[in-house]
Amino acid sequence: MTSDYRLSPALAARLLGVSLVLWGAVVFAATAVVVLFAVPPVFLSVVVVACVAGVFATGWFLTRSTYVVRLDEDGYHVRFVRGAGVTRARWTDVEDAVTTVVAGAPCVVFRLRDGGSTTIPVDVLVGDRDDFVRQVRAHLDRHGRRAR
Repeated sequence: MTSDYRLSPALAARLLGVSLVLWGAVVFAATAVVVLFAVPPVFLSVVVVACVAGVFATGWFLTRSTYVVRLDEDGYHVRFVRGAGVTRARWTDVEDAVTTVVAGAPCVVFRLRDGGSTTIPVDVLVGDRDDFVRQVRAHLDRHGRRAR
């Protein structure tokens, strides 16, 4: 059984805001090119249409198509979490999992047999944090590991 956990709406909105600034910078740069180098205005029109399409694609990507944490029968994979530590491991490599608070945010920490760890702030995930912890415990129980 595979469980995917997407970005929380609050984090997705923040990332979309950052992308809007970047897309706006592209339009600004294209406007400067048109004004400074006498490039035909159709160039700017094409860039604006491409940027609008980029905004919609970014929004779709952030809210629908991508996952932050994937739990499957073999292990887990974490993406887009800065400072997560080890982003991919098999359940057999996990010594245990604990819930804790890191920098004021509730987290699940996978401690690995080789001394590494993975820290997942549950606030970045959409859905019920207790459901996430139950899923992690179920995977660890199936592989003879402990969750605390």
